[in-house]
Amino acid sequence: MTGLVYKSTGSSYTVKTEDQQQYECRIKGKFRMKGIKSTNPLAVGDVVDFELDRTTDEVIGQINSIHDRKNYIVRKSVNLSKQTHIIASNIDVVFLLVTINNPPTTTSFIDRFLVTAEAYGIEAVLVFNKIDTYDEAMKEEQLYLQYIYSQIGYRCLLVSAKESKGLEELKSMMIGKVSMFSGHSGVGKSTLVNALEPGLDLKTKTISEQSKQGQHTTTFAEMYDLSFDAKIIDTPGIKGFGIVDMEKEEISGYFPELFKLKEECKFNNCLHKEEPNCAVKKALEEDKIAWSRYNSYLKILEGDEDHYRTDIYNDDRIASDETRKN
Repeated sequence: MTGLVYKSTGSSYTVKTEDQQQYECRIKGKFRMKGIKSTNPLAVGDVVDFELDRTTDEVIGQINSIHDRKNYIVRKSVNLSKQTHIIASNIDVVFLLVTINNPPTTTSFIDRFLVTAEAYGIEAVLVFNKIDTYDEAMKEEQLYLQYIYSQIGYRCLLVSAKESKGLEELKSMMIGKVSMFSGHSGVGKSTLVNALEPGLDLKTKTISEQSKQGQHTTTFAEMYDLSFDAKIIDTPGIKGFGIVDMEKEEISGYFPELFKLKEECKFNNCLHKEEPNCAVKKALEEDKIAWSRYNSYLKILEGDEDHYRTDIYNDDRIASDETRKN
């Protein structure tokens, strides 16, 4: 039998077949030994082959193989830095939910996520959520971010689940596709899914006032079928986003605005740091490239990890580009 993984708890998997039959499955022991470096050998979105074990009172599926993935979103494992964690696979479009202040989303986090999406060939869209909570200062910050990323070519949506703003435009981008919602804990992923499909009634929690960070409500990634011919993968909140398996020479290729200038640099292997006649550095000084993006590039290049708390308290959120030059 063949099916699609809808939920993964790390030890068991919910698999649905084309005829909409749902089975609880486990992995055969030898499956884990096939050289898979990730902490999770299977992820939501994987297509798998399995057979039913009817030797016990409970019918359990035994997964024996996985089909080739067309793509996946991967990051460094939180506790095991040398290993990776696959968040989801076979995604058509990923929506990164961004909030300005409750909780804050750092530019470093946004850029690392976008770099990974670029590396694995997944369309990424920025969704500025909770716009009903914005004061004037927050609106300015949001507009500044929207300007930066729309200039690069990323689509930006403004959404309020509470006031049902932007939902129809979001739905139109999801029809006929497998979408994924991602972002920090507390940015409103589950609330937004509920707004799109009220019958799901996913659990939600409020922001912790003490830390201004979200409380985890989604423990495991899970896929849902929506009534308007779409599938959505709701994922646990992410604090930091570690980049995986990228050579220094290729990182700039995943920043579209840097990639466009690469051929204008004097050296083919230019890393856009200290090299002479660098087109990227020239564009940077002429304010044609955002300093926040360049800073993110340097951090990834130098192997710095993305630490959620550190970024916030170092004010690596949304500062003006003029500030970043100094």
